[in-house]
Amino acid sequence: MATPLDTRDRILNAAEELFFQQGIAVTGVDRVAATAGVAIVTLYKHFGSKDNLLREVLVRRLDSWTRHWDEALARAATPEEKLLAVFDAVETFRAAANPTQWCSFLATASERPAPAAGQEDPVFELIRQDTQMITERLARLAKDAGCPDPATVAAVLLLLYNGVLGSLLRGEPSNPVAHARTAAGSIIRASAGQPDTERS
Repeated sequence: MATPLDTRDRILNAAEELFFQQGIAVTGVDRVAATAGVAIVTLYKHFGSKDNLLREVLVRRLDSWTRHWDEALARAATPEEKLLAVFDAVETFRAAANPTQWCSFLATASERPAPAAGQEDPVFELIRQDTQMITERLARLAKDAGCPDPATVAAVLLLLYNGVLGSLLRGEPSNPVAHARTAAGSIIRASAGQPDTERS
């Protein structure tokens, strides 16, 4: 007999696969329940609503992504390599995570309009949290790498990071992580006033 944890994980795995392969709006909780092999009442017992289920899927993805980035940072030997580790983490995370069509957070943002001023949306708040975490960490690492304007470097690297995620969806260019990592390295060295070893 399945334990409650096993059941919860099966539901989360089914939701993650369906939401980010087929689409969030078109995927009903009945299909998630059927894929997970549970009754709809069981799904609601664990999560209460589709929005809560989506939020829990995103929480799990964010926790996993952060662990991969932490591990990539631990492997990096220099401040520049630590700043570039975000791209290494993309590769290890995608290799280990449940398959999705593209970034779960961008997919959610593409289907879910930002809440109006004064309104709260716990799901969209997670999207903001993910963006804030990435931006703040990149800025801190850019400062450690000697970039005089770490906020700008972080913004440009966030653009490259988003470009990687979009390219993975489009399928072109091939190996977007490597291209983005090379471009990011040139940007970091130029910002820090170092020679571009990739070209020299």
